[in-house]
Amino acid sequence: MNAAATLPAGGAAVLEKLKANPRLPLMLGGAALVAAIAVGVMWSRQPDYKVLYTNLSERDGGAVIQALQQANVPYKFAEGGGAVMVPADKVHETRLRLASQGLPKSGTTGMELMDNQKFGISQFAEQVNYQRGLEGELARSIESIGSVQSARVHLAIPKPTLFVRERQKPTASVVLQLYPGRAVDEGQVAAITHLVSSSVPELTPKSISIVDQHGNLLSGSSDRSMDATQLKFVQQVEQSYVKRVESILAPILGKDNVHAQVTADVDFSSVEHTDESFKPNQDPTRAAIRSQQTSESNQQGGSAVGGVPGALSNQPPAAAVAPVTTPQPPRQPGQPNPPAQANQQGQATQTAEKTGPSSSRRDATTNYELDRSVRHIQQAPGGVKRLSVAVVVNYRSKLDAKGKPVTEALSAKELAQIENLTKEAMGFSADRGDSLNVVNSPFTAENNKEPELPLWKQPQMIDLAKTGVGYLLLALLAVFLWFKVARPVLRKYTAPPVPALAESTDGTTAEAVLLPPEEETNPEVLRLAAKYESDLALVRDAAQRDPRLVASVIKTWMANDEG
Repeated sequence: MNAAATLPAGGAAVLEKLKANPRLPLMLGGAALVAAIAVGVMWSRQPDYKVLYTNLSERDGGAVIQALQQANVPYKFAEGGGAVMVPADKVHETRLRLASQGLPKSGTTGMELMDNQKFGISQFAEQVNYQRGLEGELARSIESIGSVQSARVHLAIPKPTLFVRERQKPTASVVLQLYPGRAVDEGQVAAITHLVSSSVPELTPKSISIVDQHGNLLSGSSDRSMDATQLKFVQQVEQSYVKRVESILAPILGKDNVHAQVTADVDFSSVEHTDESFKPNQDPTRAAIRSQQTSESNQQGGSAVGGVPGALSNQPPAAAVAPVTTPQPPRQPGQPNPPAQANQQGQATQTAEKTGPSSSRRDATTNYELDRSVRHIQQAPGGVKRLSVAVVVNYRSKLDAKGKPVTEALSAKELAQIENLTKEAMGFSADRGDSLNVVNSPFTAENNKEPELPLWKQPQMIDLAKTGVGYLLLALLAVFLWFKVARPVLRKYTAPPVPALAESTDGTTAEAVLLPPEEETNPEVLRLAAKYESDLALVRDAAQRDPRLVASVIKTWMANDEG
């Protein structure tokens, strides 16, 4: 079947035209070829992309992409999304433009610097990389604070040494770039200080200096005897004692009849005390034995033959002529008998004399444990060393016989009760050196009051009158503008339109039919007005088509009126 037969009539006609014009397919093929060549040229001229930034965080990556979109700089991501790439000819310009905007914010390197350590790196280079990574991690932690835009941390870590005299403690410096219009308070500065000191071994908070972008020292100076935190603590302690004293005396004397002031001497020194004492054993029978050593030696009989070898030395000793005895001293009259030990010694001596020489030795050494007490005391700072309290009590008010208010002093008994209550409220301690002074005196504040000014002279009323006069002038100005300017203009532009004048058949104009307001809603009146308008339109149309006929009709009407 012919392809032209299957097409509609319009399609068949187009196909016949294409067959009749053999140049048209050639033109379409040439156009397609030119388009392909243009696409190839444009593809070959695509700019070469280079890396702008790598290893960006999600927060910095979003900020960089937003800045590139605002600057109309084309960009794309590397495989894996680990880098942002821009055209090669715009890399440096884009970096400078983003740097002026403070991007990227987290440009510091952290501990990821240790991930790419080369084999065989020296110990010095490894220590430097560790310090750089630690500084970067601390800077990132500080930048997480809301008011800090960026931060730089410098650590001075000395080399470890075995000599105590040559040891140096590490120090640190922190530079903060704050957001415009923001500041860091003392608590945040203290938090940054303790954050850095806790990250570096042997780094104390006093060795850390914190500076902002304007060169202002934010960290407290270490040479001051008392910082703002300590002063605030002292004020809080004093106010707490004042509230205690006044709250316990107010129900008795009245709230406005007693005033107290407290001065507290607070000790902020930190004291550590270690005590080790040794005491002798009081009861030897209950003492613990540490060590015991006993040495015993015993020898009986004659000594072995010794001397120079020969005939004389080999001969046995001759027998003793007489025994060697120790005579007992004569017992005096009234003196008791010698002890049994002496008799035993005498018997042993006689036995030794009979049996021959004998030797005995016994040594005993016993060591006992000593009582040992070790006490370690650490006193926290902030203890109250001394309190000085001054209390002023007003005279009692009462009415005399004539009904007039008078004041009188409190009795000694009442003052003693007030003093005792104050001591209990403040925790009075004589050993601590506290002092208390209670004075009963009339308050003269009521007598020294200035005379009350009249109402029209009071500053508040004067300010109120000035404000009212200003508002009144503004109201008068607004009324003047309304009646003299705004209202005439509104009337001019909101007035009803003037009714149009209809043309008569003789070329003159006639007024349009105006209906009274009360007849505008009557249906019959509206019908007649519509019929009049339609007849008038027909007359106008006839006058335009045949002016002579209309002129003859009008002349006939005029001749009839004259007759």
